[in-house]
Amino acid sequence: MPNRILKDDSMQPIAPLNAPTGMSLTALIVDNEQLAREELKFLLDSLGNVDVLAEGANGIEAVELIEEHQPDVVFLDVQMPGLDGFAVLKHLMEHRRMERLPQIVFATAYDQYAVKAFDVNAVDYLLKPFDRNRVSQAVERTRARLLDVGQDIAVSASNEEGEASDGARSGMNTLLQMLHRQQIAPPPPSKLTNKLIVQVQSRLLLVDQSDICFARIDDGTIRVVTPTLDGQSKCRTLEDLLELLDPGLFWRAHRGFVVNINHIREVVPWFKSSYQLRMDDRKQTEIPVSRAQTKRLRELFNL
Repeated sequence: MPNRILKDDSMQPIAPLNAPTGMSLTALIVDNEQLAREELKFLLDSLGNVDVLAEGANGIEAVELIEEHQPDVVFLDVQMPGLDGFAVLKHLMEHRRMERLPQIVFATAYDQYAVKAFDVNAVDYLLKPFDRNRVSQAVERTRARLLDVGQDIAVSASNEEGEASDGARSGMNTLLQMLHRQQIAPPPPSKLTNKLIVQVQSRLLLVDQSDICFARIDDGTIRVVTPTLDGQSKCRTLEDLLELLDPGLFWRAHRGFVVNINHIREVVPWFKSSYQLRMDDRKQTEIPVSRAQTKRLRELFNL
């Protein structure tokens, strides 16, 4: 049976598996499972014309490696400690420290993330364990997408003002709006519970939500702090933790912190009209408020 070329309204055509390898690609692999990284690198190496520049194990490393290497494509795990794959993409979109964003191929063990991956304009997604044919298809999709991007840039450069096309700008704005809605959407009520499990050394303690001062990302793990303890959450990301917390009490003041507004002891003015929050835990921890959340802070306390 001949290879088929698959199409849909949102994706580029999938090249047949016997197509030429084409242009060389630079790539990053970010996955918190070492075996998954090794498997994917082996498959990419076997395809040829894909140069894996570096590997990372969590979302924070992903952001750093992408900004350092500026690859053509990132093979990005969806579920990772600290920042999940979608949060990594949101960070890159908002900060834009690079001339161009890489193409994203999401990797996951759960098919339920496939639709969401396409919703955020990923070039493709791969299910674990990886299949060589699917990896090959993802690489060819990436090449096709990069060729289209290159054509858009050439058209844009011919314009005297050097602006991107209206379609490209509209697509970028739509993606940012969608990611913003995902971040601020309240968690389903069925997931909320008054108590959370917090691990302190070998003990698993039940903690009332009202007692939590704040949670933070710490070396890829989620730390939960109350006035009397500092432990580790079983949640993999702050996004996962927020789904369990009361949205009327907890606020993501910064990319790396979620705070309980009832445990804010003092709002401290900082440089250039920014603020820090002094919490009422034993260390009176000071937490930065991101510029994007400054308006929300002023709304909360009528500053």
